[in-house]
Amino acid sequence: MAGKGSNSVQLRHYNERVVLDAIRRFGQASKAEVARFAHLTPPAVAAIIEALVVGGYVVENGKRFGGKGQPSAMYALAPDGAYSIGLHIGRRALDAILIGFSGQTCAFETHEYDHPDPDSIRRLGEAAIARFRAQLGPAKSARLIGIGISAPYFIGGWDEELGFPSDVQVAWRAIDLRSHFAESQGLPVMIENDASAAAVAELVYGVGKQYPDFLHISLSTFVGGGLVLDGTLQTGPNGNTAALGPFPVSHSNLASVAKPSGRFEVLLHRASIYTLVHHLRVNGVEITRVRELDPMPPEAEALVSEWQDDCADALAQAIIGSIAVVDLEAVVIDSMLPTPLLVEIVARVKACFEAMIPTGLIPPLIVAGTQGARASALGASLLPIYSMFGPDTGVLMKKGNDKKPLMVGSTPLKRA
Repeated sequence: MAGKGSNSVQLRHYNERVVLDAIRRFGQASKAEVARFAHLTPPAVAAIIEALVVGGYVVENGKRFGGKGQPSAMYALAPDGAYSIGLHIGRRALDAILIGFSGQTCAFETHEYDHPDPDSIRRLGEAAIARFRAQLGPAKSARLIGIGISAPYFIGGWDEELGFPSDVQVAWRAIDLRSHFAESQGLPVMIENDASAAAVAELVYGVGKQYPDFLHISLSTFVGGGLVLDGTLQTGPNGNTAALGPFPVSHSNLASVAKPSGRFEVLLHRASIYTLVHHLRVNGVEITRVRELDPMPPEAEALVSEWQDDCADALAQAIIGSIAVVDLEAVVIDSMLPTPLLVEIVARVKACFEAMIPTGLIPPLIVAGTQGARASALGASLLPIYSMFGPDTGVLMKKGNDKKPLMVGSTPLKRA
């Protein structure tokens, strides 16, 4: 995971990014620790850190005592070195987050709706950005470097499953999210799939600190995935890597899920929150948001458990299919579900996985994610920061974020 720097003067800016990445990973570090991580000479690191302190990106954060020789000065990222805004456009809510350079959340808000109408999304997003700018004030707003946006592919699709008005998908076909916000904000705008953005958040703040190769599974309204290899998000030529929704699995055991006419079901119809909500409603338990399951209503407990079993079985199949293609250290499962429900699902996935894994595959660590419902918004807010300050300008966007607009209006896979 260590960055490989160079002492060449021509690569000074790159080396500055490597030093910043080292400090971000450590939380705080001495010059000697940064030099070892970055494969740079101590004098080179000392000069870079001093320049970053002057520039307002790094601060001295006390001294470490107890070792040999003089106490070591410790350095951390300056909280107000830069600011970034993340917007997550979900199928049921818009999340907006403002973060500082050291990763601290400065503001967060969420706005729920029945369906994601493009005009309403723009108004909600612009209003949130205006509030964040006002909170920062003129001086700190000058260090606002960009806006990251995460949204599901086919955001206007799957109208049959979610009951969206027929004109929603048509409206999204004409939308380029980048220009949708860049025109009014005057800031760089970066776009990523919502599940991939959630993987970015886990990479920077969660399991990614230990495991550079992992599959991130997001149990959201619809299930999605993000793949991280060698500490870098993999998006593929179409930005659709680890699109787990259409992954073929066996038929559901739930009576509330219609049997497909084909040989397989798709993971989306078994391991998605909409399936859980539908299962509850079919059986007489009316909820609109999964947060209503904490605390668990007595009448919902057995039904939720049925869905957890069905979901875990399908996820185990998908994980086995994934590790047959890509060797992984870890699989991270995160969700907007209340934490107790997520923890229980992860335990059931492990049990199913252990029962069905075939000979010849090396099992990865299967763990619960750390970011929860805010993961996609947080990952979106990290996109501008890593674009400007990461050791590789594409460190979290391997194939170039400007290659094509997000396919928000394309037609998704339909049930046969």
